[in-house]
Order: sequence, then C-alpha cells, then structure tokens
Amino acid sequence: MEELSKYLKPGQRIYVAGSSNEPTGLLQEMATSDLPENLEFIQFPLPGLNQTDFTQFSATASATTFFMSSALARGDTARVNYLPMQMRATYDYLGANVDVYLLQVAYDHAGKLRVGPNVDFHESVLAQNPTVIAQLNRRVVAPAGSLLMNPAQIDVLIENDISAPALVPATIDDAAQEIGRLVAQLIRDGDCLQTGIGAIPAAILNQLTDKNDLGMHGGLIDDGGMRLIQQGILNGARKAIDNGRHIAGMALGSDDLMQWLASERNVVFRGANHTHEVNVIRQLDGFVSVNSAVEVDLFGQVNAEMAGGRQISGTGGSVDFMRAAKASKGGRSIVAMNATARGGSVSRIVPKVEMVTALRTDVDTVVTEYGVAQIKNLPNRARAEALINIAAPRFRDELRDAL
Repeated sequence: MEELSKYLKPGQRIYVAGSSNEPTGLLQEMATSDLPENLEFIQFPLPGLNQTDFTQFSATASATTFFMSSALARGDTARVNYLPMQMRATYDYLGANVDVYLLQVAYDHAGKLRVGPNVDFHESVLAQNPTVIAQLNRRVVAPAGSLLMNPAQIDVLIENDISAPALVPATIDDAAQEIGRLVAQLIRDGDCLQTGIGAIPAAILNQLTDKNDLGMHGGLIDDGGMRLIQQGILNGARKAIDNGRHIAGMALGSDDLMQWLASERNVVFRGANHTHEVNVIRQLDGFVSVNSAVEVDLFGQVNAEMAGGRQISGTGGSVDFMRAAKASKGGRSIVAMNATARGGSVSRIVPKVEMVTALRTDVDTVVTEYGVAQIKNLPNRARAEALINIAAPRFRDELRDAL
C-alpha cells in the first residue's frame, strides 16, 4: 500500500465505485494507511452492502454521498455531506472534478478484463482520465455483458479478493406477497419492467409466471429477474431498442446469479446515461416503473428517503424512472409499499409527507396490501379518497379527518 502515496495528493476528490463493485479489500487497506490530508471520498453506496465510513480514514477526510448508508450516518456529521441528486444527474455530475477513481475489476471466462457487476457511472468518471486505482479480484468472474476495461487506463492494479458482501435475500411476508400479487395483476404481456430491491420487488417478480414477452430495462438485475429469463418469460422480444437484451446497471444477488451472469451475454450492463435516460426509455412501449416509498401523502406526493427527521436513503433513480414511464407509450409509474411501519403502529399513507422525493404528478398508481389506488387523472379529493381506501383500516378515520 506504500505505492499509493505517490498517486494520492492532498485535497483530491476520490470517486469510489459502489454497490456490488466496491473495491472493499482496497478500502480496508486504505483505512489503515497514512493518507494525505483533506481527501474527499465520493460514493453512491447501497445500504446493506457498502459500509465504509470514509471519515474514519483520517481526521481531515470527508465524504460526499448520494445515498445515506448506516455507516455514514454514524460518521462525523461535520464531514459527511449528503447530496440529493437523481441518478441520471449524478452521472453528469461525476463527469467533472474527479481526480482519482477506485474500482474493482475482474477477468471474464475468456480472460478479458472487465468492470465488475456495477457500471452505473463508470464511463462518466473514466472519461476525465483520472488516476485509476483498481482492485483485481480473481475470485470473481466478470459478467459476460459487462464493460471491458482497458488495462492501459489503470495506473495502479492491486490484487485483493475481498468483495462487497452478497445482498441478503429479503424475507417475503404475507403483506409483501399480497402487494406482489396486486402489482403482478397490473403487468401486461409485452411490458418492459423496472423494479428495485427488497421483499416487495421479489414478490412481484415471483408472481409474473403467467406473463409473456416481458422486457427488462432498469438499474439492476437480481435472482428474480434471472429466473424469469431462464423461464423464457422475460425475453425482451417486443422491445423496440435493445431487442432481446436485458439492460441493467448492476447485479445484486446470490452466487448463483453471478455465476450465471458470467456466461449470459444477453444481460447487458450500461451506465445511468442509458438505464435512467428518459430519451432512451421513451422508445420502450409499456415501460412500467415499480418503486417503493417511506410514505405517500393524500396529495400523492412520495417520500422515499427520510424518516423521523433523518436521511435514511436517497433520491436514487426512482424519479428518473417515474418520469420516463410517463414518456413511454402505455407506460405506468407504480409505487408499491406496505401500508404501515413499526409493527403496524404507524401509517405510511399520511396527510403530508415529511420530504417530497417524487411529485404528485410523477405517480400513476399506489399499491399496498389493502388494495390498488389508481390516482392518475384524479382530482385532489378523489385521489385522497382513493389513497385512504388502501391505508390500513385503523388509520382511515383519522386520514379522513385530516382530509
């Protein structure tokens, strides 16, 4: 690690690849190294995977994050800066003022060097010709559809086989199962899907086995998406662009998923300027965006990032997809969430959200385990009543009083 000292300088901005492509072993080594002062580490972390608190690297290190992880939430708040920014805009933001790029690379089955299973902002950062410090992980076989990495662009290559941990599969309870069933009923043959991570997206994907010719275009692929592809249900046959291909920015899931991706060339990894770009998605008829929320209010506004006055996640890419769904012919924007939180003691349908992540004009449909509220084209009072009807029954009277 002594070699790094000649590549890092005081005051540099260091972008660290996140999600499943975080160079975790490299970061662990850096945490015990004598680093220059006033380094700013920039990352789009994924909670549950990326748990580095960069403020612990030195007394002058700072972190800029687009998504709040639990590790950063515990860090020195004076040196942790949350930057609210949607993913498509983040791609452009990272196209300037990055001095050093830390990432993980791996060889594919053919011996070609590729970026690991997350390429969201790779091309944007790399285009600046930053100093590139790469962790070569020989325990990982790179996805066949991921981006190639030119070895000549790497300034420092350090072998380390410590990866970001695999994402723990979500537990699908009865509520998630019912929400999945209701959302699955809204999916039509030939639709092109975007979903997130967690129990509800998993429950949705598990209940699409009666559909035909579905497409995939979104931020991620997981085990549920893999199974639908293997079953031929998700084949991309009706996509006007990327026909027959499944587009994702990252892979999150089991070892089985990663091993399958190592040979599956029809799963193609693209940056956020393609996965989250409205001018790309508008060419995909029937684009259905399914996202979660912390709470939805009676206006239809969505809070997907704050709870109890704390930043618990980030703006992410949900609004990019919601607005792209509006631009797609036959597209729909769906918010799917549990009706309650904290063991049923708090309603997630509320009079007014704590923070507006998505506008009331961004959402077509809200789904809880109590039903489906089709709020698109509804005036204010009618949409409020539709949302009250899918709240948990014990909270409906107080919501009506608030209305």
